[in-house]
Amino acid sequence: MKKTWVWLILIIAIASFFRLYNLSSTPPGLYPDEAMNGNNALEALHTSPPAGGYKVFYPENNGREGLFINIQAAFLGSLENSGISPTQPWALRFPSAIFGILTVLGLFFLTKELFRVSSASWRIGFRISRGEVTALLSSFFLAVSFWHINFSRVGFRAIMAPAFLIWALYFFLKSISPARQQARPKPAGWRLFIIPAVLSGIIFGLGLYSYIAYRAMPLLFLVFIPFFWRSKQFWQAAAAFTIGAVITAAPLGLYFLNNPADFLGRTSQISVFSSASPLKDLVINTSKTAAMFNFAGDGNWRHNLAGAPQLYWPVGILFLIGIPISLYTLFRHSRESGNPVHNSSLLLPIILFSWLFISALPVVISNEGLPHALRAILMIPPVFILSALGGIYVYEHLKTILPRQRRFLFALAIIFLATITINTYDTYFLKWGQNPETAGAFNQNYVDLAAQINSLPSAIPKYVIVDSGGVDVRGLPMPAQTVIFLTDTWSPENRQTKNIFYLLPPQTDSIPPTAPVFHI
Repeated sequence: MKKTWVWLILIIAIASFFRLYNLSSTPPGLYPDEAMNGNNALEALHTSPPAGGYKVFYPENNGREGLFINIQAAFLGSLENSGISPTQPWALRFPSAIFGILTVLGLFFLTKELFRVSSASWRIGFRISRGEVTALLSSFFLAVSFWHINFSRVGFRAIMAPAFLIWALYFFLKSISPARQQARPKPAGWRLFIIPAVLSGIIFGLGLYSYIAYRAMPLLFLVFIPFFWRSKQFWQAAAAFTIGAVITAAPLGLYFLNNPADFLGRTSQISVFSSASPLKDLVINTSKTAAMFNFAGDGNWRHNLAGAPQLYWPVGILFLIGIPISLYTLFRHSRESGNPVHNSSLLLPIILFSWLFISALPVVISNEGLPHALRAILMIPPVFILSALGGIYVYEHLKTILPRQRRFLFALAIIFLATITINTYDTYFLKWGQNPETAGAFNQNYVDLAAQINSLPSAIPKYVIVDSGGVDVRGLPMPAQTVIFLTDTWSPENRQTKNIFYLLPPQTDSIPPTAPVFHI
């Protein structure tokens, strides 16, 4: 047990390093979507309702659930109170890093609990019953995953989605796990299981404030019903979970009730069902999404080392091994038990495959930028649990082949894990982080422009002509948001104080001949 905690601490340290190291300069630049969050956060921090203040939903830029922006606002406020300038790219990305670390920690506890609740002891030529080892390996793969590290260092709200879902599932499993032990007498205070159930519901409800793809995840909790429907405790826990989730999500639900157009945002615009051949597009999208793990990943430099598989190839192979292992377990135990839902060993593979399928739905029904690593962010946890299962299978199989070489195999495993870690550092911080394409994808040119403006005295009038296309935000195209955030000119008062004027091309006649002019 002590060794488990030592390994877990090491994994969290590795995860923290990859999510916090050099955050001030990697990734470079500041994408306008991140800056838009920052400007909304500053407005929430410094103004009062109805014009400002903290909101459950921010309608600009196609609409965003408000929780992440509100968390960013609180962090920016803490920097201001400490005398640190909040208008820096890393300040918007730090909350993402914290959510990323919490996700790695949560995956350990969730995987361990899944093994415990499902009583997963599988025999495939040998016995696999190592929940803790699988949990550690799952967390490690997540800790050093370029896919997850990248979104843990960008100021997008989507990074909250896997964190909330993982912890909601963990506490829900904690609340229903005794339901399998019907023969065990209920101790005094047995209704304490309601506490993790309510906590699970609250956390799950918070997840609905994270990312639009999360809205499909209530379906995942329906998977538990066939396994536990005879248990009174399960239904009590489910009721407590539902109440907690509904109360937590109620403010957002009321907002959508009053503003129904914001519920779908631009989802309907990019849906396969809006295309001329929806069935064909669905097949193509599914193929691209399935191929992104091992063959051709996201081509967007903001999301990935463009075109590279989402999984480093050794982990990708283990993922491919983990899938048939889980399927074999599923079908074998189904035949042995006669009724799959009466066999608790099947809960783990059914949860994993259901999770993959449900989280893939928002990806494959969209027709924009596929394969899409960001939209598929909720697929990350089950992918790495399956990869860990593949890794445990390979290791145990090698032990049967080389029974007298335990120390050698352990050393080989450590070298393997160290190689993955080194590759992640090289890929993220060197090949991707220092690539000019990455700087371009995050609009480093806008950051440089803002630095030039900030270097000039406030007494000098400075004119910024915004000639880039983009969604209109209060009279200016979206690309202006990066310069607005970094110059701290989100408010008319600050623009006047700093003598910075934002103009559209038709308004350039008002610029004095000697005034410095900048172009976006």
